[in-house]
Amino acid sequence: MTGLILAATMLAATPARAGQLAAPLPNAAPAPVDYDIAFPNARHHEAQVSVTYRGLPAGPVRFQMARSSPGRYALHEFAKNVYAVSAVDGAGHPLTLGRSDPYGWSVARHDGTVTLRYTLFGDRGDGTYVQIDTSHARLNIPATFLWAVGQDDRAIRVRFHPLPGWRIATQLAPTSDPEIFTARDLQFFMDSPVELSAHDVRSWTVPGRTTPYTIQLTVHHGRSAADMDRFAAMAQKVVAQQIAIFGEAPPFDHGRYTFLADYMPQVSGDGMEHRNSTVISTPRSLAAAKFQQIQTLSHEFFHSWNVERIRPAELEPFDFTRANPTPSLWLAEGFTQYYGPLAVLRAGEMPLDAYVEQLSTTLNAVLNTPARAYGSPQEMSLRAPFVDAAQSIDPTNPNIFMSYYPYGAIIALALDLELRRSFPGRTLDDYMRELWRSFGRTERSYRPDDLRAALARVTGDQAFADRFFARSVDASGLPDFAPLLAQAGLTLRPAHPKAAWAGGTPMSPSGSETGLTLGGATAPGTPLYRAGLDKGDQIIAADDTPLTTVEAWTALLAGHQPGDTITLTVRQRGMERQATLALVADPGVEIVPNERAGLSVTAAQQRFRRSWLGPRPIPERIAEPVAPR
Repeated sequence: MTGLILAATMLAATPARAGQLAAPLPNAAPAPVDYDIAFPNARHHEAQVSVTYRGLPAGPVRFQMARSSPGRYALHEFAKNVYAVSAVDGAGHPLTLGRSDPYGWSVARHDGTVTLRYTLFGDRGDGTYVQIDTSHARLNIPATFLWAVGQDDRAIRVRFHPLPGWRIATQLAPTSDPEIFTARDLQFFMDSPVELSAHDVRSWTVPGRTTPYTIQLTVHHGRSAADMDRFAAMAQKVVAQQIAIFGEAPPFDHGRYTFLADYMPQVSGDGMEHRNSTVISTPRSLAAAKFQQIQTLSHEFFHSWNVERIRPAELEPFDFTRANPTPSLWLAEGFTQYYGPLAVLRAGEMPLDAYVEQLSTTLNAVLNTPARAYGSPQEMSLRAPFVDAAQSIDPTNPNIFMSYYPYGAIIALALDLELRRSFPGRTLDDYMRELWRSFGRTERSYRPDDLRAALARVTGDQAFADRFFARSVDASGLPDFAPLLAQAGLTLRPAHPKAAWAGGTPMSPSGSETGLTLGGATAPGTPLYRAGLDKGDQIIAADDTPLTTVEAWTALLAGHQPGDTITLTVRQRGMERQATLALVADPGVEIVPNERAGLSVTAAQQRFRRSWLGPRPIPERIAEPVAPR
């Protein structure tokens, strides 16, 4: 997920009502945009919003809602939740609104000032949408506020009217008024989520290149200070390990980074990064936020370097009116996916066995996906607008896409281990630091060929960089992971070497149905696919024995060996036929530490494991205790 690159300077100003300010002087900066949002009908998930533009040029002005959002790659029709729209001029006289499309409204004539008022509905608590209820308001700005086309460079100030007991958490710049915040321009504003609630706060400082920064953890959750303290301590360790990778924190605007976390039953699970903040939401309680949940925080914070500042050129400036594709999500999201759990492990907040098991699951999925036959990681990255929370009525072929998250994570694993094997003293950490020096610190966006050149600089070997990219980025090839993992005393082996495998497990019947139903599409090359079965088909019998339960299917396979054939009676869209199922060996693999595989671990393997998976050295100034607020 990605956010926006934006400048650090912000406007701090006092509020003004419509018509209060004089027209701007010639060559003066245009008047700031004033937003106002209140929640008088929070129980029914509504907000009342207004926006005022002053000093508008003569002629029609168009107001519209975004169709995309920082951190998302697909289209999202935010205008569907905006209604009861009206407009007045600087004197308070009603203005006529025109509507020629579903995404916005237009004002043909005005006196230079236009105030638009509308009702906003929102009841999805995640990083993309809006949730309003009596306990909190979670606002993703593109889903909340419309804007005037062509006025993107204006400074912005927004007044929030929190319900009693609520506080305001955001990366927007504060002012002397605790309810008013500012943004330099529309790009920064749209990239600045807001949480209004009775949340808890813990904070600590971390070193930057020239100045320390404050990290704020704001969490809306059940009232347990002990749970909050425990989670904050975990977060502090993970943040420190990530800073150790790059040697410094990013230059956070206004000197702070803010986690906006909701652990409440009404929210949806999500994580969404932004330039100086991140949104985390899960319906689980904070008490259940063990190492599985801290991984979301870890993933999103790593984005403050990778994507927010080490940034694909195709994502800037961000266009809120369309999908924003890039061929580099395998690195932007995939490498972040690799470092998320790795930082948690290095922080000592995840057991080695749990890390290896998770890595095993990811590697198994990527090695055995049929999607690699249909495209490289770059191709999968470009398909993001079709899959990143996008919805369509017509079904798509699930076998042609592998998410750039796990795909990129396995490319990161391959590169990390290959660097350690072929270039002693060089690791993926060095590659990320090179990207930080060349693109992140300078905030110079990169193209795909820039990533190849950076790898050549790290290794001093252009041929290696060219081979790696040609095999695993431009194409879909992967290395033999067994010897690479063996360097760390990890064994890659078949997960079920003697098991007969059909390529899927059908579901038990429901209602009046008979037989077992295939709930998902079968994958090319699997026995079920070769037998001509697909999603929705029913398996009535095997070798004339009726099948009525999943347990019966499992027992059937357990009684056979790879190479055996079974005659199936199947029903496909109302027609019965016979099909021959030729079983094969289960292709699944697993990674296990040598200790669990009954193998020894040499001293060299122990050193390699510590160098790869062990904690990074932490400067003392990072390890300052968290402070409650």
